Amino acid sequence: MDTSDDLSYYAQSFSARLRNAGVRPDDDEQTRLGKSLLVFATGLMSIASGVWLLLYWLTGPKLSSTLPFLFQVLLAANLAYYIQSGNFSWFRLSQFTLFLFFPFVAQWSMGNFITGSGVILWGLIAPVGAVFVMGLRESMPWFFAYIFFTALTGFFDYLLVDVGNPLDAATAVSLRTSVLFFALNFIAISGIVYALVRFALEEKRKLQTRLEEAMNLLRSEQERSERLLLNVLPGAVAERLKASDDIVADDFPSVSVMFADIVNFTQIASGLSAPQVFSMLNEVFCRFDALAEERGLEKIKTIGDAYMVAGGLNSRCKDPCAAVAELALDMRDSLAALSEKVGVPLALRIGIGTGPVVAGVVGRKKFIYDLWGDTVNLASRLSSEGAPDGIQCDRRTHMHLSQRFVFDERSILRIKGKGEVITYRLLGRASNHARGPHQPAAA
Repeated sequence: MDTSDDLSYYAQSFSARLRNAGVRPDDDEQTRLGKSLLVFATGLMSIASGVWLLLYWLTGPKLSSTLPFLFQVLLAANLAYYIQSGNFSWFRLSQFTLFLFFPFVAQWSMGNFITGSGVILWGLIAPVGAVFVMGLRESMPWFFAYIFFTALTGFFDYLLVDVGNPLDAATAVSLRTSVLFFALNFIAISGIVYALVRFALEEKRKLQTRLEEAMNLLRSEQERSERLLLNVLPGAVAERLKASDDIVADDFPSVSVMFADIVNFTQIASGLSAPQVFSMLNEVFCRFDALAEERGLEKIKTIGDAYMVAGGLNSRCKDPCAAVAELALDMRDSLAALSEKVGVPLALRIGIGTGPVVAGVVGRKKFIYDLWGDTVNLASRLSSEGAPDGIQCDRRTHMHLSQRFVFDERSILRIKGKGEVITYRLLGRASNHARGPHQPAAA
């Protein structure tokens, strides 16, 4: 790296450190911006005052360097105190006071508007800077102070045109007119600039507010869409669908599938109106949903009066087969309270099968997450061929749960498409089994 690169690097590094002077990690974005702007403005004002004095000297007038030097010393001392103390409120007040009053002091020391070249225009930096650093309302006193001192300077310059240097009437009138319009032009232009800055900032904040409201609304809708999606699909499957358009289909070696349907639903529904049927099913299935969620099981779907649940498709449940059995017992035992609530006597036929399945998403429009395989077909048949309030299980389910649950003697059930199948009727939990909220503990 050559010398020019070194100088550029150190200059940029120093500039970055200067802009971030006094900025704390807990400052919000508006405070960070205000601190950076004021420190940056301090550096610019210090440089400008030196350049301003140098240009005066180069063009002829030998002005005293006392005021510019004092101005720079005060700016630097105030900045050093702020960096050391971190008192931004004091730094902000004192710096804007220097920005506002020193140009007026400089012009008063040089004479009037004409001899001072209208140097008081530099004081406009105070109210304009206050708009960005302090806020719209807080900047108003600084603007009114600037207008007041500009008008006061014009008033006294108008009165003192020929003091100490008597002029003829025509010259005096000409100078008074020039001084008067200097003051009026400064006030008018400063007012327009200040008003434009305020208007632009107000509109920007209104736009920012509308954007934030739109973002909050978009975020709310996105969260609502996420909730709806998660009500249709398992979380992991939903993430995969959002990440790519690939087909979602997975093999699971051991999943416990449960089907439950309401006994004599057609006859029950025939005596009710459509809204009553819907209300009854909604009450029953919402209760089942809550029970399934408690045990970390995955609700697959409802088809008419049939309810399908699976365990082993996610990691939320350590013993899915036992959790499905617990759910089946809870569903059966909750029917008495549900029957009383909906005003209709209810009974369930439940079938549970355990084995390999294929799980995936079918279609791209109004898609569903579903299961396929002999295990699913067997569970469905066990449900439809079972007795009211009975929980029919296949042989694999019985082998997994026989030490922790009570079963009836095995029986042979003839199932269409599979022939004779050994089944077991789940009666309840073993007396020495302590039930947990999501799964049974081992005996």
